[in-house]
Amino acid sequence: MRALPGEFRLVALAARTNRAAAFALAEEFGARAYVGEDAAVRAVAENDADIALVATVGLSGLAPTLAAIEKGMQVALATKEVLVAAGELVTARARAKGVRILPIDSEHSAIFQCLQGAHAGEVERLLLTASGGPFLKEPADLASVTPAQALHHPRWNMGPKVTIDSATMMNKGFELLEAHWLFGVPMEHIEVVVHPESIVHSLVTFTDGATLAQLSPPDMRLPIQYALTWPARLAAPARGRLDLVTLGSLSFHAPDVRRFPCLRLVKKALALGGTATAALSAADEVAVSRFLAGDIRFSDIPCLLESTIDGVTVRALGDLDAVLAADREARAFAASWNA
Repeated sequence: MRALPGEFRLVALAARTNRAAAFALAEEFGARAYVGEDAAVRAVAENDADIALVATVGLSGLAPTLAAIEKGMQVALATKEVLVAAGELVTARARAKGVRILPIDSEHSAIFQCLQGAHAGEVERLLLTASGGPFLKEPADLASVTPAQALHHPRWNMGPKVTIDSATMMNKGFELLEAHWLFGVPMEHIEVVVHPESIVHSLVTFTDGATLAQLSPPDMRLPIQYALTWPARLAAPARGRLDLVTLGSLSFHAPDVRRFPCLRLVKKALALGGTATAALSAADEVAVSRFLAGDIRFSDIPCLLESTIDGVTVRALGDLDAVLAADREARAFAASWNA
């Protein structure tokens, strides 16, 4: 992290699990350091900010998110696993505290933008767009896919975990779950449409037949800014603008659920209820790690995931401890799975 200039050098707290890293940040910014596994939670508890932007890795974002909600902070959410693993718990707590969860994923930001001014009961369906990843049509045999091939995304520059999830379309499956919890729309009214150009970030169809879409170049700065400044829109003159004439045309088609079974698995996990989606999320982290390490094939990933949600115990999603217990059990099952 580099130092921020002038008026934006306002970092008050630095929370890291690694002691040396925490104190290095604290020294650079003149901030207070928090160290340890609960560093982020303690930082939230002792911070009077209006909004908490949660953009951590995996389930580590859940406890800070719940802490922010408990304090009445608005939450700008980028960490998928928070709602994938514990959407029922998180959204119930947010409603009870009157806290709004503002999405940062470009697809959910697009839906959120399209819903401005809409009333409850007016939404007929949500359409999440998907780039389709690097294996939309080729190769025919996904078992032969290498980690290097899977890490080459055609549109977005992302970390290894998200890039592999995009290649399996599990990332889009997780976004189906997020949309369900964020907007209170039943899963049967949420669809995925493949849109390789990644210009239309998502769409909403209303009960009168109108469909609204949010279009912009593939750039995460817009959804991040909108979440932090909502309901205002701040000018961003340096950002590229959409040129429809240059684009010429946009394409859309249905996803191949046989080729990408992860889209089916998220719906299965949601139907199972309770901690099933937490188990799915945890198993996916293990599956991606095993694939990148050369331990399993690309085509084994959905097989491992389905075996996990079928093989672990599904319990009621009562609290954070239930989510963490499901996470541990699923990781152990996925780590020992053999094709």
